[in-house]
Amino acid sequence: MLIMSINAGSSSLKYCLFDMDDDKLISKGVFERIGIDDSFYTIKYNGEKIKESRELNNINDAVKVLLDRLITLNIVRDLNEINAVGHRIVQGLDVFKNSCIVNDEVIEKLNSIKDFAPLHNPKSLETILAFKELLPSATNVCVFDTSFHQSMDEVAYSYPIPLKWRDEYSIRKYGAHGTSHRYIAMETEKILDKKEYKLISCHLGSGASICAIKDGKCVDTSMGFTPMAGVMMGTRCGDIDASFIPYIMEKEGKNCFEIINDLNTKSGLLGMSCLSSDMRDINQACDEGDSKSLLAREKYVQRIVDYIAQYYVLLEGCDIIVFTAGVGENNPNIRKMVIDKLNCLGIKIDNQKNDNLREFGKISSKNSKALVYVIPTDEEKMIALDTVNLINQNNL
Repeated sequence: MLIMSINAGSSSLKYCLFDMDDDKLISKGVFERIGIDDSFYTIKYNGEKIKESRELNNINDAVKVLLDRLITLNIVRDLNEINAVGHRIVQGLDVFKNSCIVNDEVIEKLNSIKDFAPLHNPKSLETILAFKELLPSATNVCVFDTSFHQSMDEVAYSYPIPLKWRDEYSIRKYGAHGTSHRYIAMETEKILDKKEYKLISCHLGSGASICAIKDGKCVDTSMGFTPMAGVMMGTRCGDIDASFIPYIMEKEGKNCFEIINDLNTKSGLLGMSCLSSDMRDINQACDEGDSKSLLAREKYVQRIVDYIAQYYVLLEGCDIIVFTAGVGENNPNIRKMVIDKLNCLGIKIDNQKNDNLREFGKISSKNSKALVYVIPTDEEKMIALDTVNLINQNNL
């Protein structure tokens, strides 16, 4: 069974094509600068990589080129071989509690909530419609970043605001990165070989979130109504005191949407370091003694530690802490700085294992009270698994 996983961004389209019968990744790629000058695409298959410039005026153009290249590169012989397309959807509110097969009702509901993720959901909907038109033989499936967090109880997802705002305007915590955290929970269950466990999952990339998971279900997560909340990120501020927003509006002569944009795109590591949103650049600057970068990195680490400690108490202990995503998987220095601050909880790292780790493995020391692992996330695989399960459940 051939399944395509799709991740549509505001100006990009990422894909992975899986042969789920053989558990094999056949091809993957990305179409970038869609709707912008100098658009191009990259496709990887059979150990080869091609990169070509191509005018991509919209999502429809990108999907057309993708499907055409799958044929002309002999990645598939016939487009009808592709059984289904799974789409990553950033925001499902509490309207979508699980992944689902796309039908007219789903499209209508997606359209009704698109304003809750204006940079992503409209593009995802546009992508679904493009695949329905250009690949009509395939089943389309939606996999929501927010659905894994629907298991949070009312205390966790409610904000201390007038209840009317939650009930009438849907203002509550929804979280994000749920597909990644769910994948980490699935892999943790395999490692521990049991279904009862307490996990703190740390998805640390350009975007970052921490998730408290008990027995495979989300108990709480750091991101909130939008992905801006929680820990400090590459360009996002994380948790702030919102009351300074009107003050800055007056000082800067900006409206609230411009300030929110600054908090989303010009804050975090980039804002504090005045250098970069990339932790590799920050680490290099720290090695050179740059004071702003040192401050930014320390703040980044402290915010992560704050959430891990909070969730350690919430879960009444912890069996395992997992680092994943770009920074979590590839930056031993950040992992060490985080775990060293958790020594008071009896959580300790083996420095040699941490420094020498490549891709996957245990990095906690023998006397650590909780396991610490690095597990590469695979959101695309999770999307494909959900898609296969829904097809099988519905005998499609």
